[in-house]
Amino acid sequence: MIESLRKDPEVRDALDGMGPHDHPEEALARVAWSVLAEPGDGVAGALIAELGVREALDVALAGRSREHSDAGGRALSEGRARWTARADPRAVAEAIRCARDVGARLILPGDAGWPVALRDLGAHAPTLLWVRGDPGLLSAEPRVAIIGARAASGYGEMLAAEFAGDLAVGGALIVSGGAYGIDGAAHRAALGVEGKTVAFLAGGVDRAYPHGHRDLLRRIVDTGAVVSEVPCGTAPTKWRFLARNRLIAAVSHATVVVEAGWRSGSLNTAGHAAQLGRPLGAVPGPVTSAASAGCHRLLREYDARCVTTAAEIRELWGDGVHMPEEARSDPDQLRLLDAITGRSALPVLEICRRSGLSPDRVSAMLGVLELDGVVRRLEGGWQKTTGDSGRRG
Repeated sequence: MIESLRKDPEVRDALDGMGPHDHPEEALARVAWSVLAEPGDGVAGALIAELGVREALDVALAGRSREHSDAGGRALSEGRARWTARADPRAVAEAIRCARDVGARLILPGDAGWPVALRDLGAHAPTLLWVRGDPGLLSAEPRVAIIGARAASGYGEMLAAEFAGDLAVGGALIVSGGAYGIDGAAHRAALGVEGKTVAFLAGGVDRAYPHGHRDLLRRIVDTGAVVSEVPCGTAPTKWRFLARNRLIAAVSHATVVVEAGWRSGSLNTAGHAAQLGRPLGAVPGPVTSAASAGCHRLLREYDARCVTTAAEIRELWGDGVHMPEEARSDPDQLRLLDAITGRSALPVLEICRRSGLSPDRVSAMLGVLELDGVVRRLEGGWQKTTGDSGRRG
């Protein structure tokens, strides 16, 4: 399969245009696996981890046996039956061409933009990611998932927007699933403050789903990123939504459920976060509200933290700003640093507006933080330094 695809000049050129890949054959093999296997296929993941993508593909499709293979026996036989049903080089070529047509990038494990946090998924980690937008955002820090019910109440959407806006202004990347309700409110709020947001989709990155969010997803592509592990043209299904949820949980430093029913799909994401050891927060609501029953369940059964403000959400991942110890104990400096991003320079008056501090106080602190290398002065104002700016993940 790989040999025939490499001989196709259109496929080769399209693949070259999706990012610098040191090993084109590995990239092709990973695209092939994304076509053959459903997201989170643990048998495929174990085979790839043991043999590498190329040899695993040969074993999967050529029927070769492998002694002492961890992915052997009945599981491997069943896996081959699933994979060979999709083993069509034309489908792999079409996935590459379609991605090229919509301007998608191909991100592989080991690439600069690959989120290393995904390795915690083990055999269920994705073989690749298709990205429309800025792939570099996938390794930005900190990353916080804000998720919840599609049929959200006004209370839930208001809080999701408030939290996402405050966190995005402070430099956090807002991660969600692009759905109606809480997801959409979080994405829009991040965009509204010129922050960054990423949407993980259950279908291909060429498919706007839900259709009513096509304009929102287009805006996310322009300044953030839309991401999927399935090829372009793939339809979102219930199973793929559940599989997608593990990526949201794994890539995020913390997951916050704003509003969710008793059996909400958000609880599936929260379960992944808890299993991976990621901090988990839940927003309480009225005890009489069915829309908050899932959040109360998380607080009672999943050991989630009760969060009611953006500051409490930051506590989930430690808010480990790299700055002098004296700055950590100064609440004014913490407020100032939360107001500045690492992506755009802000004038003093805008920093004052965001932090609630006086111009004299802001100017004095900026001078000290500049000497410590925490912030830098640019033509348009002040910005956190690279790495910053860093927060601990």
